[in-house]
Amino acid sequence: MMKVVLAGANGHGQHHLRNLRRLGHQGLVELAGICDVRPVEVDFGSPLQSPDLGALIEKTGAEITIICTPIHTHADLAVTALQAGSHVLLEKPPAPSPAEQRRIAAAVAETGRVCQVGFQSLGSAAVPAVRELIASGALGRVRGIGGAGAWERHSSYFTRSAWAGKRRLNGVDVVDGALTNPFAHAVATALALVDGSITEIETELFHAHPIESDDTSCVRIRMDDGLVITVAVTLCAPERHEPYLVVHGDQGRATLVYTQDQLRIEHADGSVTTTVYERTDLLENLIDHVRTGADLLVPLSRTETFTQVLDAVRLAPEPLPIPERHQHVERDPGSGEVTYRFLPGVADLTARSANELALYSELDAPWTKVRLLVSGTPVADYELEPDLPPTDSPRPYLHGVRTLGGVEVTQVRPEDHVHHLGIGVAISDLGGANFWGGRTYVKDQGPAWLGDHGSQRHRAFSRLDDDGFAEQLEWVGPDGRLMAREERTVVARPVGEAWALDFTFTLTNLTGAPVEINSSATKGRVGAGYGGFFWRAPGTSTARTTLPGDEQAVHGSRDRWIAMSGTDPEGRDWTLVFVQDDGDAWFVRVEEYPGVGQALAWDRPLVVEDTLTRRVVTIVADGRLDHSEAAELAAQV
Repeated sequence: MMKVVLAGANGHGQHHLRNLRRLGHQGLVELAGICDVRPVEVDFGSPLQSPDLGALIEKTGAEITIICTPIHTHADLAVTALQAGSHVLLEKPPAPSPAEQRRIAAAVAETGRVCQVGFQSLGSAAVPAVRELIASGALGRVRGIGGAGAWERHSSYFTRSAWAGKRRLNGVDVVDGALTNPFAHAVATALALVDGSITEIETELFHAHPIESDDTSCVRIRMDDGLVITVAVTLCAPERHEPYLVVHGDQGRATLVYTQDQLRIEHADGSVTTTVYERTDLLENLIDHVRTGADLLVPLSRTETFTQVLDAVRLAPEPLPIPERHQHVERDPGSGEVTYRFLPGVADLTARSANELALYSELDAPWTKVRLLVSGTPVADYELEPDLPPTDSPRPYLHGVRTLGGVEVTQVRPEDHVHHLGIGVAISDLGGANFWGGRTYVKDQGPAWLGDHGSQRHRAFSRLDDDGFAEQLEWVGPDGRLMAREERTVVARPVGEAWALDFTFTLTNLTGAPVEINSSATKGRVGAGYGGFFWRAPGTSTARTTLPGDEQAVHGSRDRWIAMSGTDPEGRDWTLVFVQDDGDAWFVRVEEYPGVGQALAWDRPLVVEDTLTRRVVTIVADGRLDHSEAAELAAQV
């Protein structure tokens, strides 16, 4: 019998104990040791127990070590076991990053021992059957593979251990999440059906539960031959649905329910065949490999593309919280604690994703949109990751902003200035990088294309509710260098019969030295001091006016408030009242185009040693306000 040590005998480790008991009765293995941080009761054999894996392998002479511990411990324990002379069966996912997986691979190469990864679905004979189906052309030209998975999980699932629902723990990557742990088999199995390398990975990560990681997420993977793989999953379904993969061919379609090893083929002639395949236990396969040299079913090298996907999840912005208004929440009647969180219709949404090879946002899932509401009325949307050319200085922005009466008061990418993006923060020259978009003004030369455009990247929300959010962003220079971090707080609240957008940003200088904010004005273009908070109003609006004076009077003024009014194409009037307490000059355009913003560097550079904080409150009102009405509203903020 082959001696085996099990590292991690609680949780999913209980499955391995049951399997070891089965194989022990068959005379294949002896459970020689258990490595765990606390003693484990075992009703078969007399395994030694120790928290020191290396010493335990040495004492027992174990030929195989099963590692079923938290994800972030996999690499250290796998390397320890391999260097102690033991082959390894490593639970999925193999590692929390490609670098950690390479550490394991190096130990495999150095020791001559092997590492089998516990993607049990890859032990199914259905996988090579699907590969042959694709290769033979029986399905015609295959355009993509869609995966769907919808399970329900009690709220306690995310409190079962210190690492559950974490992206990182004590500064160490964990990457626990729906795509990378419970539904990791869906991703790994889809990748096992194709050959080639990955060229692009798109992720959309969300969470309904109050956790760090994703409980509802999707990914789209593009292979080098053009084939597309999508996987959409959730742990917030009302009931369990068996996960599956769909291979889309132009002459047929194959559906693999990988948890049941069931393959259903819909042929071009309308006939359907269903086959259930055998599955080989991965520990048995590892034993067979060690004894006879049989091929490993899931060697570590076969999981490298999966770990690429995991790394894309690891490096993605933090998952977006799903507002509770999109959830069905159940509570314990006694304690009032939340026991379940469901997303109505989410199982159908995962099925649509698999069928259409689409991401959640492309299917218009309501919780994929960041939307502001005032007293239940939608008043603005927020674009987190706009698909824009580098010359626009891509950045998150508010758009579709409207009065409570429904009059739209923002514009995105107008023909006159395509780099104007609704409402946001834009600076034409921060330490030599253009975070405004368009051409850069050069002293004694004029506007020029310099290839100096930076971008702002959303990283995380620390708060996201119907009335607003608190967001962390990174300002990245044209060379990829992180130049600044931004803390952005946006709140929408009612003000009389109007509403106010309260917008605050704090920039933290990360360049390592004082950084200058410049504008076209500081380089010689008089009056072009724009840079900071900026609101682009619709160029289609007519009869545009400003208060407390005309454009010439308010442009460059440092009044506490100014206002702009206009009339939309349907004849509806609107007014925006901008209020600040920081004393910056206002940058105002009316005739050329309607826009209002701060001029942080109106006529001289602004030097930022450490941090810069600014706040602008904008009252959004229906109708055309006069001076006294605008002043009265401004006095309320």
